[in-house]
Amino acid sequence: MYFTEFGFDDELMDSLDAMHFEEATPIQSEAIPVIMDGSDLIACAQTGTGKTAAYLLPVINDILYTEGGNIDTVILVPTRELAIQIDQQMEGFGYYVPVTSTAIYGGNDSGEWGRQRKAIEDGADILISTPGRLLQHITMGYVDFSHVRHLILDEADRMLDMGFFDDIMQVVKLLPTERQTLMFSATMPPKIRDLAKQILTNPKEISIAISKPADNIKQGAYVVYDTQKTPLVKHILHQRKGQSVIIFSSKKQICKELNIILRRAGINAGVIHSDLEQKERENVLLQFRNHNINVLVATDIIARGIDIKEIDMVINYDVPRDAEDYVHRIGRTARAQANGEAYTFVNEKDMKAFARIEQLIEKEVEKLPLPSELGEGPIYNPKSNSPRKAKPQGDHKRGMQKDRNRKNSNCHNNHKHFNKKEKSKES
Repeated sequence: MYFTEFGFDDELMDSLDAMHFEEATPIQSEAIPVIMDGSDLIACAQTGTGKTAAYLLPVINDILYTEGGNIDTVILVPTRELAIQIDQQMEGFGYYVPVTSTAIYGGNDSGEWGRQRKAIEDGADILISTPGRLLQHITMGYVDFSHVRHLILDEADRMLDMGFFDDIMQVVKLLPTERQTLMFSATMPPKIRDLAKQILTNPKEISIAISKPADNIKQGAYVVYDTQKTPLVKHILHQRKGQSVIIFSSKKQICKELNIILRRAGINAGVIHSDLEQKERENVLLQFRNHNINVLVATDIIARGIDIKEIDMVINYDVPRDAEDYVHRIGRTARAQANGEAYTFVNEKDMKAFARIEQLIEKEVEKLPLPSELGEGPIYNPKSNSPRKAKPQGDHKRGMQKDRNRKNSNCHNNHKHFNKKEKSKES
């Protein structure tokens, strides 16, 4: 479908024309008519399918026909980064329309708290918030949800994985029962369906099959011992000097240590994980986007929902916990028809998990030989409970443990415009 077929308001179409939005993605084509019809919706769609626009556009169009001045829509998200990114998309969609939004997220900046409070008290049309931070504002007594007509849960599976179930339910209990509820999730495990039963009413269901990695991503895997991982990272990065690289690890402690090691090795690296304050994260992302640093070590906090262009390579320092997360991680590269590379380090314990990834993407990932100076790694055998080991060659028992024994330095320590509606529209 084309966006001209949805029946959006002329002002909203002006914004879409300015952003060169012409043809809708599959999730947009299926979800927008359902949302505009007023039905509750549970949609399974991964990051990168256009799901944010799928719910923002019909909600913005609906808000245009209200008087405004009150909180109309609450969007709950798992991370600050996603809240900020959705708010930035709102700026584009709302350029020609009198609809306001604000991002609500945690941090120790008192000025940021004040900005968020003012936006809430002024009645921003759309609040985009992490559950915990929103509850903090609610306890202060100035949040008025009496006019809320839309509740949206984005990346619902990730919010539950992060332990936000109770926070979500506390927010839901404060909202009007007569509302439209939309739930978007990359996966649909039983816990998501249980949540849907509690907060949605006769929902329509849409499932967009998880996309396979783009053909222009060159995928490879190194079968390694843990002690070979860090020397291998150094080897790859020294061969790709100047390229923009994201290195993912599931553990923030690994991220912290690896960042220190790489910087000691003369590699221009930065790190992002949940222990950093929001301003620190934003600063690192800005430096990476501006190519002031070219290697970003990060947890899965930026695997979804963060759009960074011109990433040459993704390295999975460890195999992601969920097979779908592999697609999200390597999808950071090869965007906008560019070429990219993605390499995954598979140790003895992760072989079965990597085999599940290959099953999901319906492709066997090439197992690459290790550099000769690192010796041989384990033999790839995901069907065995105790993989046979190749005889080690050379001095491969070095890497992160060696660096840990050195004296460690501390890890990297280092809106909205609320234009009130000039007019109200009648449907």
